[in-house]
This record gives sequence, C-alpha cells and structure tokens, in this order.
Amino acid sequence: MAEIQEMLATKVGMTQLYNELGELVPVTVLAVGPCTVVQVKTAARDGYSAVQLGLSEKSMARANKPQIGHCQKAGKGVFYHLREVPIKDEGAFQPGDVLTADFFSPGNLVTVTAKSKGKGFAGVMKRWGFAGQPASHGAHKNHRAGGSVGTSAYPGRVVKGKKMPGRLGNQKVTVKNLTVVQVRSDQGLVLVKGGVPGAKNGLVTIKKVS
Repeated sequence: MAEIQEMLATKVGMTQLYNELGELVPVTVLAVGPCTVVQVKTAARDGYSAVQLGLSEKSMARANKPQIGHCQKAGKGVFYHLREVPIKDEGAFQPGDVLTADFFSPGNLVTVTAKSKGKGFAGVMKRWGFAGQPASHGAHKNHRAGGSVGTSAYPGRVVKGKKMPGRLGNQKVTVKNLTVVQVRSDQGLVLVKGGVPGAKNGLVTIKKVS
C-alpha cells in the first residue's frame, strides 16, 4: 500500500482482550475504511500535496448534483464523509484507489482525533470539577454555584478564559500514542488500546505515528 499519514474510520465500540501475558486489555474497535481516493491535490496545481478520502458510501438518491459531479472521477459513488489527508508522493495515488486497514499492524502507535460526546449545558462542578460551596454555616441554595467571578477594582472585569458554566463536550479531541493491539484485515477492523473520544458510529481520524 502507498504511504499515507492518516485514514478515516468509524468507532464501533469498546471491548476487552487478553494479551500474551494473560492481562485483560481494554480496546476500542475502529472500522478503518475502506477509504476511496476521491481527489488528488498536487503541489503544482493546488500548492500542496494531499488526497481527499471518502468514507461511507451514500445512496445516489440522497446526493445532490454537485456531490455527484465531485465524486464522478473516482467512479466509486458518493460518500457521507470527505476529508483531506497530506501525502508525500503524489504519483502513488489515483482517483478511485481504495485504502484499507492493512496499512496498520499490531504494535503501531497511532493518534486518533474525533468529536467528543455533546453533554449540553453544564455547571462548573460537572464541567470543571469545582468543589462547590459549603453545605452548612448559612449557605443557602448555592451549593453548586461557582462563587464570585469578579476581580475587585482592578482590572474591574471578568478575566478572559474564566471557568464558568457553559456547553460541555461536542468538540474535537485528540488522543496521542495509542497502541494498535490487533488488526483484523478481513473485517476492516483495527483494535487500539484504551478509549477513543466520541459516540458509536462517530467519524474518527487515525494517524500512524510509528
């Protein structure tokens, strides 16, 4: 397989395996690919080298004309997810090439990026781990409040970045240096040690570090 830095996957869920020492290892199952090369970006034409990968083919009835025209050169249908991935060798890829989980092997270190679960509006105790207000001595219905946010006379405003209630989750999270425990090429699955951000069936970018 041609060398590529990143691939697209979907999160299947978590399970556990026993290693050769008999230790129980928690793993996240990722369905890697098959990723179709939809477009090749060249340094001469576009100013940088990259390939656009498509994941999860969609029905033509659900695609509009611009989507159909964009994916037509690859000849593999239309996809729900399109992402650009940097490459080193432009000549190694052509539109329509299909990349699979064979790119990874047990023992590889990978970095995964995904959108974390959105948990809505949350207070400071859940969002930032605040201890909360005293539970006695006159504290009245403010046990989970964050307390004062002011700064007295100087600078006389709420400082930027103050930890306050707000939206929790639903943002891009990257976890580095996870170990590939097992690769099931026939099923297109890569099992990595530990947890991966996001919900089941969520889009994941997996990058091989070593």
